[in-house]
Amino acid sequence: MTTRVAVTGLGVVAPLGNSIDELFASLQAGKSGVRVLPAPCNGPQGSSIGATVETPTCPRIPETRLRMLDRVSYLALVAAIQAVEDSGIDFNQENRERCGVSVGTGMGGAETTDEGYHILYAERSDRIKPFTVIAAMTNAAAAWIGLEYALAGPNLTYSTACSSSAVSVGEAAEKIRTGRADVMIAGGAEAPLTPGVLRAWNAMRTLASADKVDPSTSCRPFSLTRSGLVLGEGAAFLVLESWEHAIQRGGKIHAALSGYGLTTDVAHITRPTVIGQASAMRAALKAAGCSPTAIDYINAHGTATLQNDAVETSAIKEVFGPRAYQIPVSSTKSMHGHLLGAAGALELVICVGCLERGWIPPTMHLDQPDPACDLDYVAGAARGDIPLRIALSNSFAFGGTNAVLAVEKV
Repeated sequence: MTTRVAVTGLGVVAPLGNSIDELFASLQAGKSGVRVLPAPCNGPQGSSIGATVETPTCPRIPETRLRMLDRVSYLALVAAIQAVEDSGIDFNQENRERCGVSVGTGMGGAETTDEGYHILYAERSDRIKPFTVIAAMTNAAAAWIGLEYALAGPNLTYSTACSSSAVSVGEAAEKIRTGRADVMIAGGAEAPLTPGVLRAWNAMRTLASADKVDPSTSCRPFSLTRSGLVLGEGAAFLVLESWEHAIQRGGKIHAALSGYGLTTDVAHITRPTVIGQASAMRAALKAAGCSPTAIDYINAHGTATLQNDAVETSAIKEVFGPRAYQIPVSSTKSMHGHLLGAAGALELVICVGCLERGWIPPTMHLDQPDPACDLDYVAGAARGDIPLRIALSNSFAFGGTNAVLAVEKV
């Protein structure tokens, strides 16, 4: 017997705002969170750009704890606290052994790691901070969220590069569907805007060149002039519950998480395939029990890399056939950048919010369409007053893990 999964809480700390309302106001306005980064992120190779978060304050987190938190864990905690507050759940009234945490992150405590290596190798000092290990470890964010609410159920961290948080949400939903948990705080966090991480990504030649006129327009998914992805930081979390549990406690329900597809590309560690992406979308549709004709919106992975955008376009056509041209598709990464392990959760939150609000966010900076990318990408401006019932959120990753989530309006 499987259980329906309800989304009852949403929380974000993102380049487009540190609340759900701020996020959607920015999306509707087509605002960009991409900017030139300050020193020391810039170097001899020119200006580095990124989608940065204005560091939020959170009185709930004591000063003594802050010393033990990498930026990634701090952002995760703030977004998770928002989601719990939005859900209205009181864990004092819950069986905490049936409540858990599921977090996705690709880089973990990158700031702490970078700082530690700088102290060791650049400063030639052995004065490494005593909390370095617990701040840098990949599961730190999940651990701190679990400690915040004393949740004794599953506490899991998934690291599958750019699909990490989509996997974390999907796997959390599976825990609920199969009756192994009642409530899961699920999402992802990433804080990769450090000199070392930026240089490593730049060495792969996957990062976008900064637009010389307006750096904020540098991320151009599906455009003929796209030059690569723009790294972003932030966190996004959802509270997931069994439908019965949410109804019984009188919780509000934002949407139903109705489908989860998970497949793996096996051809190359960084090159996506149409087969892998299409099979993940089909698996999500099958899990949701809906046909391709039922999908009203797709939030694309849409990284603005040459390969991914063309492959994803072809994969959508493979799944939806001629109807692919009638489905609005947008890449919100054009505005908030690529949050790596946190991208899937943020984009799922966006899908849920779009179902509630009845409008679709745009793909910005798409002034010169690529002939190989010829779908309806909602270019340049949000599209309003649209009846939306079911949306897909695509997340595809280096390493080959493809995760697709389906959410349904209630």
